Amino acid sequence: MRGMTTATSASVETVPEPPSQGGVLSGPYRALTLGIVSVVLLLAFEATAVNTAMPEAARQLDGLGLYAFAYSGYFTSTLFALVVSGQWSDRRGPMGPLFTGIAVFGAGLVLAGAATNMWMFLAGRVVQGLGGGLVIVALYVVVGRAFPERLRPAVFAAFSAAWVLPSILGPLISGAVTQHLGWRWVFLAVPVLILLPLVVMGPALRRSERAERAGRAEQGQPSRRGAEFDLRRTGLAAMAAVGAALLQYAGQRRDLPGLVPAVVGAALLGPAVLRLLPAGALRVARGLPTVIVLRGVAAGAFFTAELFIPLMMVTQRHLSLTMAGLTLTSGGLSWALGSWLQGRPAADRHREALIRLGFLLTAVSIAGAALVLIPAVPVWVAAVSWAVGGVGMGLAVASISVLMMKLSKPEEAGVNSASLQLSDALGNVALAGLAGVLFAALGGGSVAATGAAATAAATATQAGVPVAPFALIFAVMTGVALLGAALTGRVKS
Repeated sequence: MRGMTTATSASVETVPEPPSQGGVLSGPYRALTLGIVSVVLLLAFEATAVNTAMPEAARQLDGLGLYAFAYSGYFTSTLFALVVSGQWSDRRGPMGPLFTGIAVFGAGLVLAGAATNMWMFLAGRVVQGLGGGLVIVALYVVVGRAFPERLRPAVFAAFSAAWVLPSILGPLISGAVTQHLGWRWVFLAVPVLILLPLVVMGPALRRSERAERAGRAEQGQPSRRGAEFDLRRTGLAAMAAVGAALLQYAGQRRDLPGLVPAVVGAALLGPAVLRLLPAGALRVARGLPTVIVLRGVAAGAFFTAELFIPLMMVTQRHLSLTMAGLTLTSGGLSWALGSWLQGRPAADRHREALIRLGFLLTAVSIAGAALVLIPAVPVWVAAVSWAVGGVGMGLAVASISVLMMKLSKPEEAGVNSASLQLSDALGNVALAGLAGVLFAALGGGSVAATGAAATAAATATQAGVPVAPFALIFAVMTGVALLGAALTGRVKS
């Protein structure tokens, strides 16, 4: 790996077991686990509630022309923050980036909620992205440092479970608040959730770090301190963020002058990403590089297909947008089930098999959803298929996270966690971008890869979308998931 040491055979230093051999909610770990869940709840409610209110915010701020940048601005600043958080966590521990990230995230929500114009709103989204990127990597490092290896699968299962309630209630609450009180209250109310992780997790994390330092001192080991801040990696992160922003801008232009930022963006993003991911990622080398790459493959295949399912249900089966969106609810619920299954104690002996099974189930679900393109197939088949995919993603994604921690040296947990999240984001962007090109080339029109809002906008104008674009996209994403299953054998060094 350029700029960091490859750790394909080393494992994270074992966290000393307390006398109690209990689970993640036993005395030694209860406060940390609840704190982690509360942070994920904060991020999840933001993602579900704020995204629901955002169209109305853009309309009232006369910023519909800049709507897509409310998503891309968050994404590009997150790319930069992921790398910074990884280095910060390795150097000083996860407390600094975690609580700074929570505060910055809340400040971004307040800035967006108080916006008087669309540019101020976009600035708030960029600040949110910085906070979110700092938080998510720091959470992974907390798991690696504070929990013994046997409990990490259960903690990652809790990550997924924390998304269930926000996925169900977030849009409903946000819609009601937006309708009766106004969109600003959605942005201004979410920061209240910041108090919970600060109160619950702060003291527990401080105790955990003090206990770790004391334990290392008793054993005559030096204080755990990672390498100095690598300014080269920070510069590469900035390159990646600027490159991604230029590509997003070019994608919105879709004209000849737009080729210039597209070329410059690709020239910045490509080399930066290759140096930020583990050495050997491009050739899918055995061990850690494959684990990191598989995270992007899984996320890209599943979420790209998910982007087009509501549009398919509306244009091909004439469902309302609300009913079409409900098709995806089953996947969110079953994802938590898959994560719970991989967190069982007996599952750790079969980690590679669980990842392969997860990819195979994801492939089956994407192919099954595509069957709804046949008029004789009932529409509920898509919901059932997506439930299968949710189980597969829960098995694969959580297991990949567990393996990443297992293959990371203690001083590299932050950097490798950042690489994992970077792969996730890039997989989404690359495959969604490919799908958008295929969709437009086969006569489907132009659908920007900006999530549900883009799908809704496209729905209003694409009443006569042909079957072929959907069929090709689902076929390609099924193939990507099968490729992930084939590559799973390379996770072992």
